[in-house]
Amino acid sequence: MFGLKLVSILSAILGLSSLATSQKTVRINALGDSITGSPGCWRAILWQKLQAAGVKNTDFVGTLSGQGCGFSYDGENDGHGGFLATGIVRDNQLPGWLSQSKPDIVMLELGTNDVWSNIAPATIIAAFDTLVNQMRAQKSTMRVLVAQITPMNPSSCSDCGQRVIAFNAAIRAWAPNKSTAASPITVVDCWTGINTTSDTIDRVHPNSSGNTKLANCWYEPLKAAIALAGCP
Repeated sequence: MFGLKLVSILSAILGLSSLATSQKTVRINALGDSITGSPGCWRAILWQKLQAAGVKNTDFVGTLSGQGCGFSYDGENDGHGGFLATGIVRDNQLPGWLSQSKPDIVMLELGTNDVWSNIAPATIIAAFDTLVNQMRAQKSTMRVLVAQITPMNPSSCSDCGQRVIAFNAAIRAWAPNKSTAASPITVVDCWTGINTTSDTIDRVHPNSSGNTKLANCWYEPLKAAIALAGCP
């Protein structure tokens, strides 16, 4: 009886080991503006959280290298400071970036500069539509995580808070219709719980507490996407 139990335990361990080794490396591209990339230390905290949870089959990719966040991490990304979603589409920049990074998952946190520039939500969403089409042209099974962008209340833009709310509502309405079984879109709530006074350095860009909250909002959706994308 003891021998049978031992065999059963060993088989379970070997099965888990086989499952772990069968998980392929998942390439992840964080695409956005300065909130993502300058220095975007929420990505470092997010990477650390994944590592601590044993999610190590990841390769963060992009045309930009990671910046210093106090510890070593896999920091490649496409967080281009000052860029607009509408500008990236206008200049046809994403296909070139994707051809270099070749991601399996794109984490899209973009639109803050468009909103700040008072571009209509429908126009930004049209740009998102094009960006997703370009992602799918690069990889037909691209998994796309789209953030409802963080709150902002800069002194130069008294209406920006309400503009963000309107834009995030547009994201929630757009995503289900654009999502497909082969290339699902998941909306990630990076708005709720972030305070522009206590969680940002300038009422726009995250401080240390804001970075922790951003890492937390991305963690579960990204972990789930990695698990699915990593299946052989």
